Amino acid sequence: MSDKKLYRKFPELEKLYQIIEQHETKVRVDVLETIKSGKYDLPIHCIEMGSSDPADPVLLFVGGVHGLERIGSQVLLAYMETILQLMDWDDFYQSRLEKTRIMFVPMLNPFGIMNFHRANANGVDIMRNAPSASDEGEDLRLHRGHRLSPKLPWYRGPLHGQLEPEVEAIMKVVRERVFPAPLSMVVDVHSGFGTVDRLWFPYARTLAPFPHLAEVYSFKKLFDRSYPNHFYQIEPVSREYTINGDVWDYLYDEYHKEYGRPGFFPWTLEMGSWIWLKKSPGQIFSPLGLFHPMKEHRLKRVLRRHITLFDFLHRALYSYPTWSNLSGEQIEEYRAKAIAHWYQRKT
Repeated sequence: MSDKKLYRKFPELEKLYQIIEQHETKVRVDVLETIKSGKYDLPIHCIEMGSSDPADPVLLFVGGVHGLERIGSQVLLAYMETILQLMDWDDFYQSRLEKTRIMFVPMLNPFGIMNFHRANANGVDIMRNAPSASDEGEDLRLHRGHRLSPKLPWYRGPLHGQLEPEVEAIMKVVRERVFPAPLSMVVDVHSGFGTVDRLWFPYARTLAPFPHLAEVYSFKKLFDRSYPNHFYQIEPVSREYTINGDVWDYLYDEYHKEYGRPGFFPWTLEMGSWIWLKKSPGQIFSPLGLFHPMKEHRLKRVLRRHITLFDFLHRALYSYPTWSNLSGEQIEEYRAKAIAHWYQRKT
């Protein structure tokens, strides 16, 4: 099939190639995996900017995990363009990149994006595919991840089956390029689930607090103080629901077991797409209607809406000792406050 026909089905891939071609001297490009299905071979790209020193902190952005939520990929492509323009003239930004590395995997599930499917080409929800299991087990709430059939949404894959190639690819790059950093953050961009933009941290599989809760609370305090009018609801995923097979839970537990230090923070940005549906109910008849802003002015608003958050994350990464290196007393204090704030439900 010609490139033109492919790009009509997959304009995000065309946009990525344009960015790479226009800025090839500023980026390092890898193909993590090539996904084959039918007549297509689609790549999973990783784009790096800034430092290549493994001793420097890392910020990784991931998009397109669920193909119907393609706005996440579009947001990341737009942010990549912003960074690449800043690199031309912003001395301060250039100095930050000398001491930090920014990575993008903007389309982790290329077949899902191209085919307007939540799952990958095998019918597997790749954010339910990891070996981690919820404390609540599997039940009739299919959205939590199940093994009944790939014809149903939220299918985890077969029991004891191999991980999906997309999951293998993201786990490999995180283990090799993200884990070794003194501090690293991941931002996995999704849309859906309500009318509020949420910034989620682990765990998704359990109601129990995760080990480095004090550092997350310190990060939240820093964000609230720096941007007191921000609109994000920061909370653990499990405050809304628990799921089976969450990739970030699995990687976090692996990191904590191997390194034992508070250095890896996987965040999920869940853009509240239902507000777009509320304003334009007719878009429910579009395959993207539940997860994507269909009006041009809303699309542009979303593409610029999260730049403040992304820039703050980069600043926090660059200055990580100021908020992540807590004393024993601070850890005890912040953990107690975090548990009271997030885990003790008010009746």
